[in-house]
Amino acid sequence: MTTQLFCTSCGEGYDSLEPVWRCSCGGLLDLECEPDFPLRKIGRRKPTMWRYREALPIDSDVHILSLDEGFTPLTPLAIGDKRVLFKLDHLFPTGSFKDRGASVLMSKAHELGVNKVVEDSSGNAGCAIAAYAAAGGIGCEIFAPEKTSSAKLTQIRAYGANLHPVAGSREDTAKAALLAANDAYYASHVCNPFFLHGTKTFAFEVCEQLGWEAPDTLVLPAGNGTLLLGAYIGFSELLKCGLIDYMPKMVAVQTESCRPLHAAWEEKSSEPCAVTRKLRPTSQAIYESDESETFAAIKKDTFAEGMAIAKPMRGRQMLEAVKKCRGKFISVSEDEIRSALSLSFGRGFYIEPTAAATVAGVCKYLSDGAKPDEMVVSAFTGHGLKDTEKILSLLENR
Repeated sequence: MTTQLFCTSCGEGYDSLEPVWRCSCGGLLDLECEPDFPLRKIGRRKPTMWRYREALPIDSDVHILSLDEGFTPLTPLAIGDKRVLFKLDHLFPTGSFKDRGASVLMSKAHELGVNKVVEDSSGNAGCAIAAYAAAGGIGCEIFAPEKTSSAKLTQIRAYGANLHPVAGSREDTAKAALLAANDAYYASHVCNPFFLHGTKTFAFEVCEQLGWEAPDTLVLPAGNGTLLLGAYIGFSELLKCGLIDYMPKMVAVQTESCRPLHAAWEEKSSEPCAVTRKLRPTSQAIYESDESETFAAIKKDTFAEGMAIAKPMRGRQMLEAVKKCRGKFISVSEDEIRSALSLSFGRGFYIEPTAAATVAGVCKYLSDGAKPDEMVVSAFTGHGLKDTEKILSLLENR
């Protein structure tokens, strides 16, 4: 498959066989490719995400690092009087959908002859990169906020990665990783476009499981946007190849505790709004400070740690994708996240709090007037075993 890297800022092109992860101008890179979907071959292959081999940007099969991830069940769940289809992506080898991106990104790293990678993560992406680095015999340095759930930090260490807990915010963690990436390949689930070309398999699987048709609506998380943007890329490729007739509407979910994109959407801005921790008496989620500087929200701790991204690097792209898909952004409260977590447990699904934020988003979207015959698809993005301490706290305080 023909692939080409290009800068989203200046347009500079790079050979995809070069170990680059950002442009010389500092801009983010995207990947252009020409996918193919030989349906007869696909139908005869193993039920993994690599059944879409001709749509994945790895030149040689010998470099593929796979743990037989993908093709997770698309399972109906009744919410009120509506049936919603959930991809059970919490059942991946490392317990989250991030394995989609890690499998492709680390396969490319293996193909490039990379000896060591660096990644920063609030947990799940770090676990996934560490696992596939282990599978490929590649050295791995993971930077994570020191307040990350202990289960995820333990999992990262178990795979043999060197773990660097970072004091401060998620953004402080990213800065520390960027410094380390001066001497290593940055296997970032946000910056590196090969990760997004792994998460796009979510769209391929949904489409195939629906008889090669697109759903009406996707409700997906919007922290760093790796699943949202991956799904957008995937359905765009399916549309371009003539396998579907329309793009699904995309509903992007953030938390009220950290909502830079939802705020930008409300303000009709093409850039994420700033987020502050400054307290001020107000009932509004968006307010003006004394210096007339607009803030997206009063940032505070959230039950959904994986979505607390104050400065999403691909925020502009997320806003653009949702706009092109006739969608919208919504935010959910901490109480709504807890209720969604209890709802999921009550139906037999043990998911982590960050995953429950998306379920809460589904509930809010349905209550806001979804059409009776609308086919809505979402995902359980991470397993509950990754966040036992928070779940135990929830159970004790019921």
